Amino acid sequence: MAEFKKVPPTIFPWDEKKKEYKEIKGDEEIVKKQWEEFDLFAYLLLWFLVTAM
Repeated sequence: MAEFKKVPPTIFPWDEKKKEYKEIKGDEEIVKKQWEEFDLFAYLLLWFLVTAM
């Protein structure tokens, strides 16, 4: 039986967004964490707007 991992909701996953940058200077984990938090906020805002209308 196949196992499914629960993926947090995202609009643009970090792996796709990372490809847009030539080089990340500094700690990539900090950039990744901030991107994932921003993306989650955008996802929740969109769902709020969809359900509030």
